[in-house]
Amino acid sequence: MIPLNKVGGTVMQSLTFLVKHRRVRRGSAAVFFMLVFTLLLSLDFFTSKVDLREGDVAPYDILAPRSVEYIDPVSTAELRRQAAEKVEKIYTVDDRVTLAVQSEITDLIEKIVSVQIDDTLDRENKIKALKEIIPFTLSEEVLNNLALAAPEDVRLVKDKVSKLIAGRMIAGIKKEELDTARDELIAKTAKLGFSPGFQQFATELVQNYLRPNRFYNAEETEAKRKLAAEKVEPVKIQIKAQQKVVEAGDVVTRQDILELQALGLLHAKQPWTSLVGRALLVAALMAAVLFYLRQQNREIYHNVGQLYLLGIVVFIVVTVSKVLVAIEIARWPELGALLGYMAPVAAAGMLIAILLEYRLAVLMVAVISLFIGVMTDNQLNFSLVGFLGGMTGVYSVSKLSQRGDLARAGLYTGIAVMLSIIVVGMVEETPWRLLLVSAGVLGLSNGLLSSVLTNGALPYLESTFGITSSVKLLELSNPCHPLLRKLLTEAPGTYHHSIIVGNLAEAATEAVGGDHLLVRVGALYHDIGKVKRPYFFIENQLAGENPHEKIAPNLSTLILTSHVKDGVDLAREYKLPRRVIDIIEQHHGTSLVRFFYNKALEGDRAETVKEEDFRYDGPKPQTKEAAIVMLADSVEAAVRSMKNPTSGQVEGLVRKLIKQKLMDGQLDECDLTLKDLDTITNSFLQVLSGVFHSRIEYPDMQQEMERRKTRGAGCRK
Repeated sequence: MIPLNKVGGTVMQSLTFLVKHRRVRRGSAAVFFMLVFTLLLSLDFFTSKVDLREGDVAPYDILAPRSVEYIDPVSTAELRRQAAEKVEKIYTVDDRVTLAVQSEITDLIEKIVSVQIDDTLDRENKIKALKEIIPFTLSEEVLNNLALAAPEDVRLVKDKVSKLIAGRMIAGIKKEELDTARDELIAKTAKLGFSPGFQQFATELVQNYLRPNRFYNAEETEAKRKLAAEKVEPVKIQIKAQQKVVEAGDVVTRQDILELQALGLLHAKQPWTSLVGRALLVAALMAAVLFYLRQQNREIYHNVGQLYLLGIVVFIVVTVSKVLVAIEIARWPELGALLGYMAPVAAAGMLIAILLEYRLAVLMVAVISLFIGVMTDNQLNFSLVGFLGGMTGVYSVSKLSQRGDLARAGLYTGIAVMLSIIVVGMVEETPWRLLLVSAGVLGLSNGLLSSVLTNGALPYLESTFGITSSVKLLELSNPCHPLLRKLLTEAPGTYHHSIIVGNLAEAATEAVGGDHLLVRVGALYHDIGKVKRPYFFIENQLAGENPHEKIAPNLSTLILTSHVKDGVDLAREYKLPRRVIDIIEQHHGTSLVRFFYNKALEGDRAETVKEEDFRYDGPKPQTKEAAIVMLADSVEAAVRSMKNPTSGQVEGLVRKLIKQKLMDGQLDECDLTLKDLDTITNSFLQVLSGVFHSRIEYPDMQQEMERRKTRGAGCRK
């Protein structure tokens, strides 16, 4: 028997595994947000609707909150039915029937002629043969005449009768017209001048072979009736704002129900099919988003925290939109009905673009716009305006250079929404006064609300989910940041070195398509650890005294390499983002401190010198951004140490240093290619040509004064 405590432990281990398993957490997040969004789209949390049915007594007066025009479905259906009934039935002539009749008559005549010309048969056998051939009954006299007649006479009868039948069948013969047509043609055969025997034969041909060839075409008739019904203009009924729809004590009629439905005031029980349909719509859109992430951005797809962030942003925007749609303005109900234009879809677009990815932001703007349309009873005008405003918001934050750009993005969004409202209103023939007021008030309010939501939510979302946004990086690049001020005051040489490294790295990163803002911030902070012992680094040794001349190479190496660990500690103390800390930690990789290593080899104990003791602890750069900062750091320090460098010397040194890093394996763990390294080299050289350019050599001022005095004395002579 298995002990109970072991069973419980196994169950707990299984539950812990499931909770920690990435797929389970991702699936749980998807199910949770699918339920939340379905409820938001389906349920009316804020409603002033009434629950009335036809035949109920109205408990109080119900006024129209806004002007509306709706179509009376019953009256419209009746008018369309009447228009369809006026369309006559359509008949189609089948020419194949006419050809078949002609062919059958011709075949019969040819068979009769074959009997007539058969010399092996006597008269009686010919009559017998004719009885078997002819499919209708003829008298003995007529059969005798046919047996003895010449083939030309029989063919003449055939030609005249066929002509009569064909002429009548061209116009078409309905089934109910067949008897009349037969009588008409039989009467005409009597006027053809046939002998009595041939007259009976002609009559029987008409009687037996004439058939209907004009049939009822149900498909064309229905199509024509449908077209006639569609041409009927729908019966439209207008309701003015503040008009009394139902009076207290009145019995609710069918017309009252239609008006309440048009105004959106009737609280009808939502069928389960509608709820299931909305749930399936939400599930389909979420599946599309997850499929996109799986194909285009697996980093977000595998990060459950960022998936929750995505869901929370959408939840916030959809909830705010839900509240706005439910608001009613008593003094101006028409404007209250348009509050859906204030749905801050742009806030979601800007937040997702800043925190996650721009392409994902575009997709989510489209999804949220569809949500807005479903939430407002399929009013696609709100969806269209929300989509255009959201796209403007995403574009506006695509190149943030300062925090004020967020406010500017809100202004651009407001203008885009305002123009969109005007366009949509013109299409819907909205009154101009209402259109201009709604565009101005709601459009600019949308931009303001989107900007406020973005600015307000951004710091909390960044800190909660540990995301380093471009806005956060912009704040860190501010020279007034406490850590940068500390670096400037305690290690000014390192500070200026970091600025130049930032310029080099940013230009190179832009050239190879990396995160240039991250690189600039990483470069500014990469040597922050030097504030612990600033004067052990040559750029801060203003007096010219070098403390390394008094200590052993091993100790010098330990002091130099420790600035990486010190920098990481300081970065964590000041709560710098993880991505910036990674650059600080990786900007030297496992590089060799070559100067002190060579100095140690020149000492008395060269045999005990180990190369690994003179290398940084690493790790090697894991990203192209960290690798570019490493290269820029090495290049700036080396070029700055050159005396009177020429452009050729600078280029040779830069290429040599990058090649050394490559051959030393420092770039093995990042995704830089050889083509990228060549691009980076050219970018470095372009920046360095502006930093270390040749300068004009000004003359000594004392010598210049003497020269001018001598020149003046000569002029006086």
